[in-house]
Amino acid sequence: MRPMLALLLLMVFPTVAASQTANPRFGRWLLKSDAPAPASNIMTYEPLGATGMKVTIQSVNAKGDTARWWYATDFDGREMPVTGNASQTHAAVRAISPFVNEIVNLNNGRVTQRLTNVLSPDHNTIAVIYMRQDADNRTTAVTFATYLRIP
Repeated sequence: MRPMLALLLLMVFPTVAASQTANPRFGRWLLKSDAPAPASNIMTYEPLGATGMKVTIQSVNAKGDTARWWYATDFDGREMPVTGNASQTHAAVRAISPFVNEIVNLNNGRVTQRLTNVLSPDHNTIAVIYMRQDADNRTTAVTFATYLRIP
């Protein structure tokens, strides 16, 4: 009986440990918007390395034009290169808490935007505060967005 219990525990604990360490942000997120189709914005968060994440943004505007860009982060605040976005050359992501990340977008060394990204306790909604910054590091606009988890 004990060997059977030991075998069962060995099978269950790695699964439990893996599910506890997986980032609840991983997955696809659709911007909640009243814009008519084809306009859309989808963020995809994928695991990268032991603790990192690849962030991909794919958007479609009202004319049907698409844009796709991405970057990687280890949540350590380091500036990482952004691929595919002409107005953003780097992104720096820092984990404030398990539910809150701070993201700083840069264009050729100048901060252009600061974001606060908040994951809901049920892990099904992300709220984002976007703060645009001018060349003097002053906030010029603040906008809000809500993303919903999608399959």
